[in-house]
Amino acid sequence: MTTSFGGAATITPSDPKILFRNFNGLRSSSVPFLNGSRLRPTFSTSSSTIIRAVSTPIKPETATQPKRSKVEIIKENSNFIRYPLNEELLTEAQNINESAVQLIKFHGSYQQYNREERGGRSYSFMLRTKNPCGKVPTQLYLTMDDLADQFGIKTLRLTTRQTFQLHGVLKKDLKTVMSSIIHNMGSTLGACGDLNRNVLAPAAPLVRKDYLFAQKTAEDIAALLSPQSGFYYDMWVDGEKIMTAESPEVVKARNDNSHGTNFPDSPEPIYGTQFLPRKFKIAVTVPTDNSVDILTNDVGVVVVTDADGEPQGFNIYVGGGMGRTHRMESTFARLAEPLGYVPKEDILYAIKAIVVTQRENGRRDDRKWSRMKYLISSWGIEKFRDVVEGYYGKKFEPFKELPEWEFKSYLGWHEQGDGALYCGLHVDSGRIGGKMKSTLREVIEKYGLSVRLTPNQNIILCDIRSSWKRPITTALAQAGLLPPKLVDPLNITAMACPAFPLCPLAITEAERGIPDILKRVRAVFEKVGLKHSESVVVRITGCPNGCARPYMAELGLVGEGPNAYQIWLGGTPNQTIIARSFMNKVKIQDLEKVLEPLFYHWKRKRQSKESFGDFTNRLGFEKLKELVDNWDGPEVAQTRYNLKLFADKETYEAIDELAKLQDKNAHQLAMEVVFDHQSAIINFEKESRRQKCRNSVSLPLYSGNLHYRRT
Repeated sequence: MTTSFGGAATITPSDPKILFRNFNGLRSSSVPFLNGSRLRPTFSTSSSTIIRAVSTPIKPETATQPKRSKVEIIKENSNFIRYPLNEELLTEAQNINESAVQLIKFHGSYQQYNREERGGRSYSFMLRTKNPCGKVPTQLYLTMDDLADQFGIKTLRLTTRQTFQLHGVLKKDLKTVMSSIIHNMGSTLGACGDLNRNVLAPAAPLVRKDYLFAQKTAEDIAALLSPQSGFYYDMWVDGEKIMTAESPEVVKARNDNSHGTNFPDSPEPIYGTQFLPRKFKIAVTVPTDNSVDILTNDVGVVVVTDADGEPQGFNIYVGGGMGRTHRMESTFARLAEPLGYVPKEDILYAIKAIVVTQRENGRRDDRKWSRMKYLISSWGIEKFRDVVEGYYGKKFEPFKELPEWEFKSYLGWHEQGDGALYCGLHVDSGRIGGKMKSTLREVIEKYGLSVRLTPNQNIILCDIRSSWKRPITTALAQAGLLPPKLVDPLNITAMACPAFPLCPLAITEAERGIPDILKRVRAVFEKVGLKHSESVVVRITGCPNGCARPYMAELGLVGEGPNAYQIWLGGTPNQTIIARSFMNKVKIQDLEKVLEPLFYHWKRKRQSKESFGDFTNRLGFEKLKELVDNWDGPEVAQTRYNLKLFADKETYEAIDELAKLQDKNAHQLAMEVVFDHQSAIINFEKESRRQKCRNSVSLPLYSGNLHYRRT
């Protein structure tokens, strides 16, 4: 392994008027670190002596420069994501200015305020960690637990990208919290911002060649695309060199410039000064395992093995993404599509070529259309493949055939394959707090367990000895962390974003609203006759940006106004079909008016084993809207009379009236009468007619007359 120190060292001079001259290649080992500086770069007209603040190789200047968004200008003037954040962090204000707000995202943080407070804004910061594959060492978990109590809102939140979110950190505590994460085997670098985000992979700690290879590949991709200019460590640990391990393959692929992918004179050889046009998301998995929502990512990588299970290469999907804007049809959610196959030794070069294609060609004028999905949608996959192959230096091989995808939750107890066990735990909306939080800490600390976070906002405890299973199960159950068979199936697959009160983009509730919504969905299920074991995938977001991936749900609720949602239908349980907008601005109190007819007709008209999503796609939205518009409630089944008990309708009605007085139905009361009558006959024979039935009434029944005692 090659030792890295969290990115190349860079010059950070204290004189704000100094010019930044070109490097002759990356010579980080010979460049001194100058710490604690405040820096505002200025640029001279001598273009030959400064680092070009552009994302593409230097071209002749023209009279008309392309339009760029404000964020692009902020990145250009930031000295690689430093200024003015470094100055803003030193002020006495609770908040930081707009330029610093954009830059701190690259460091893994968002500025927020409580939108429900009146009379002023109380600013705080959300920190998001970066955990490729969702891997969390014991030491880091315990650190995050402590930081939540000491500097946050006493909860941890598991995200849909296998990371932690820590809410409520004050500006004055940012450096303490960040440095604590860094010094305890963690990082927030690149968890937000215009660069590669956390790389997903199946969280299950299975000791299998394909799973281990997928997870290692995810870690290598994360290392390849990690920023190298040192801004993160300059800001939070005063330029301290943090030792991390990178494989030689990663270092070689990053430094390779044989096809013009790199900026040879930049401390950011892949990103340059401008980084990427927008966020970039990658997931790696194995065939059948769609725990990572593979088709929702900018790049989806699938391990391909031979008949013996040995990894041979990768299928690559490109162009997925969830974000959109209401009432703007030119923005849309999109599924990734096949790009091609590469042998295993080429995967880092192929990924780098895709990233560079987006870096060079993604839109930088309007951020609504800056994701790679819009580039591919505009170009078409053939042109996109041709351009990527130019940076890759090879032709992609044909896409290999794959089996059907399945959603895998990994909840419950399972064998890892090395003699140890793992236990997957469902966490509603990923929010860990209260008794659950303290119990998880006790168990993880007592047994020294490592942890994995899943893309479905759940947590996996790893490396458990079989002798520990019983005491751990007992402790978890007492904290409400139950086996999956005891959790409502609706909750198992449901997801929600945080939304109110801290998310600045939220239009309505998501995390706080989903518990009640799921209960209401279950009540509708019961009303229309669906079994408790039946379920649909429900995902809720407070805005259209899609953090909880609602556009892949069978029932997606997307915030569109105060207490109002767009309803999206048509996703599938294995997350392979994108949903479509079904109804707009449905008020929260009117959900049943839409859901009841849909679930009622699904129950009665579905084909064998047909999911709700498949049913809605088969019937079509026009027919479904007709069913909703004409809904008058469930059809009342024609009353059936049990002729084995009742000879006529009048008798039934008489018994039914009596039964209602006792909170029973006619059948229950009639059976009680029959049993009482049988007991009376037996007693009568035993006592030799010593007692007589008094004040009896005859009821005409199919089998004759019954007598029962008046009360």
